[in-house]
Amino acid sequence: MTNRENIINDFYNNYDEDSRLTRTNHDRVEFITTTHYIDRFLRPGMRILEVGAGTGRYSLHYARLGYQVDAIDFVQHNIDVLQSNVEQGMNITAQQGDALDLSRFADGTFDVTLVLGPLYHLYTEQDQDRAIAEAIRVTRPGGIVAIAYLTSDSIMVDWALDDHHLITAQNTDFDENFRIINTEEGVFAAFYINEFCQMMGNHNITFLHNVATDGLSHHIRDRIDALPEEEFEIWVRYHLSTCERIDLQGYSNHMLYICRRN
Repeated sequence: MTNRENIINDFYNNYDEDSRLTRTNHDRVEFITTTHYIDRFLRPGMRILEVGAGTGRYSLHYARLGYQVDAIDFVQHNIDVLQSNVEQGMNITAQQGDALDLSRFADGTFDVTLVLGPLYHLYTEQDQDRAIAEAIRVTRPGGIVAIAYLTSDSIMVDWALDDHHLITAQNTDFDENFRIINTEEGVFAAFYINEFCQMMGNHNITFLHNVATDGLSHHIRDRIDALPEEEFEIWVRYHLSTCERIDLQGYSNHMLYICRRN
């Protein structure tokens, strides 16, 4: 295995990815928001590809709704979990694969391509750009590409501050301006929002949405998790009404860039 393979496999083989989007209220916000936006573009009979499907929360969700889904993930353990949860009647194929090489799929195969994890673990601009280009290539002209990414400042707050890593972060993980330094050893890669948008602008796409899929929810998770369901639903409505506001996005853990292939 390469160093990247070892690091990513070691992380996900020892992490409960399968419950990440469902175990608490603040985790649910990301799933609710992501599906809220993706659902806007879906029509019966569409074919969906999820690149970096993890254990399949999104892929299985859309397969249950009747869509034809292809799912790939870098980590075989995640694929094994996904396959174990496939239900009778689902039209879904899951296999191990890399976002950097989607050559198993022809140009323009899919109506919707979801890239909801790979950019978390690509550490060079060359690899990031290649994964984006591959996702666009396999999407039909006029089709939708949705790419998730992490923000640099959320890692400062959620990891360095909350977990008391500020000294380590200052010395090894961030530059003098506290911008994350993307390396394999750090496991996760992150971006400034404007940098990610500029990178996407180099491709033949039309911008549609840039969404903070969890917003502040992760940073105030104790309060969000304590909400009874009725109050949680109000928080979700507030979040959905504000998640595209640029002035509120910078500290969101997860962002979702949605575009149309030209």
